Amino acid sequence: MACSHNNTIWFFILVLFTVLISPVISSRVSSLMKLPVIVESRSSVDSYCDSWRLAVETNNAVKWKVVPSNCVSYLETYYSKGQFDKDYSLVASYALAFAKTVKMGGDGKDAWVFDVDETLLSNLEYYKTHIYGAEPFNSKEFSEWVVQGTTPGYDASLKLYEDLKKLGFTIILLTGRDEAQRSVTEKNLKDAGYSGWDQLLLRGQEDQGKAATEYKSEQRSRMVKKGFKLHGNTGDQWSDLQGFAVADRSFKVPNPLYYIA
Repeated sequence: MACSHNNTIWFFILVLFTVLISPVISSRVSSLMKLPVIVESRSSVDSYCDSWRLAVETNNAVKWKVVPSNCVSYLETYYSKGQFDKDYSLVASYALAFAKTVKMGGDGKDAWVFDVDETLLSNLEYYKTHIYGAEPFNSKEFSEWVVQGTTPGYDASLKLYEDLKKLGFTIILLTGRDEAQRSVTEKNLKDAGYSGWDQLLLRGQEDQGKAATEYKSEQRSRMVKKGFKLHGNTGDQWSDLQGFAVADRSFKVPNPLYYIA
């Protein structure tokens, strides 16, 4: 009986001891074990900029002037970490897949139209010095950049360009650059790896002051009147693709740096 009584006493002592020291043990264990911390993987700013870029690329954010200042860092990452290249490559793959379905006439009139700036040639280095498009566009400064003729091409556009030539498409380049920039543009394109285009169309004196959509639509209309079948058109601006005399399929490549009406 005494033994049973002693056992009961020791049991209550053990329980009391456990209760008293458990906070200490818990504190020590917590200090030794690093528990996983749940944090949001993306900031609200990045989330907003994702949505903003979608609105830009789908032409819902029409007539926007500059990149939002809180999206500058986001765009720097978008370009430097490779997502832009992946996006462009995917669009190019869709364009090539369509091109392979075209029944070619074999008369040299099956045409594919390309824009130049931000479609074949990248002006990213220029825009890096202008806060990734967060500064208002300065046409004088950009013209000074163009005449340097050092703009690189895109891997994805060069591959698409070459694949289309192999398929037999006639390549027509339609740019908003001025006729006075023809020589430097031709040299820059060749230095970047492009060759064998049929025509390079630039703004003449009569085209000055026209909106891009009007100017490019008129140029495409002239191509159609000359008998060209415009199967495809690739550009970074909706004004490269819309209007009248449009191609059978148009492919918008990414450009969240600026907007041209």
